[in-house]
Amino acid sequence: MTATGTAFEVAVHAEASLGEGPTWDPATGRLLWLDILNSRVHTYDPATGRRTLRRTDQHVGAVKPRAGGGLVLNLRDGIGLLDPDDTFRWLHREPVPGRRGNDAAVAPDGSLWAGTMRYDEAPGGGTLTRFTGDGTAETVLDDVTVSNGTGWSPDGTLMYYADTPTRRIDVFDVTADGGVAGRRPLAVIEDGAGFPDGLCVDADGCVWTALWDGGAVRRYTPSGDLDRVVALPVPRVTACAFGGPDLTDLYLTTARVGLSAPHPLAGALLVVPGAGQGVAQPAFEG
Repeated sequence: MTATGTAFEVAVHAEASLGEGPTWDPATGRLLWLDILNSRVHTYDPATGRRTLRRTDQHVGAVKPRAGGGLVLNLRDGIGLLDPDDTFRWLHREPVPGRRGNDAAVAPDGSLWAGTMRYDEAPGGGTLTRFTGDGTAETVLDDVTVSNGTGWSPDGTLMYYADTPTRRIDVFDVTADGGVAGRRPLAVIEDGAGFPDGLCVDADGCVWTALWDGGAVRRYTPSGDLDRVVALPVPRVTACAFGGPDLTDLYLTTARVGLSAPHPLAGALLVVPGAGQGVAQPAFEG
């Protein structure tokens, strides 16, 4: 295992309550990221430093590019679409009192796998649902507590997933119809080291996971061995994604919610330059 210390830089000085969901948009050369509890969608252009901010009408757990332009959003009450002209419409609206959208990812087939959780984090109160571009919804997991990191191996044969309180990163086999089967643990985060939050998969098939209350991001090999740790000064690291024109920079979102004396960088967008080689992520086909 290689420990990389604190080889990070600050991309955006921010005080996000619950920074989340970094996603590289190759069409615009910008990084998308969120502040869930403040209902904000941020963009950051590393080439120019330019930033934008969009407020949503309700809490937003994830935002991803769409193949035809615009964005898909995992909102409190369901899945929404922003068209290229900024027109909003619902793809699938299903409000459940006390529940909101959380992390989401786009599968190799262009479907959106969107998670939910209860605000009170009640066990089993969340789901993981697969959405296609026509709004068809298929519940994949219906006994989730905090649905978080989801990603696929570079060859598309494996899916990785974290239900945060379990402390596990699980792996599934991808079936011929794009579904999943054969759930089993890839890695278990040891007691005291934090909880697995958002994740991403690199070109070597290794899984990077952000550690909530762990002050680090870790890289696990496809066989589940821990081989790299990037230590950070902020305890609540929430998600990770490769970005930049060559997909070699690892972007990290952080949170300050629930901290009585947050570190000055809690809530900032951080980046580890040259951390590895990422994989281009598909856009939502809807």
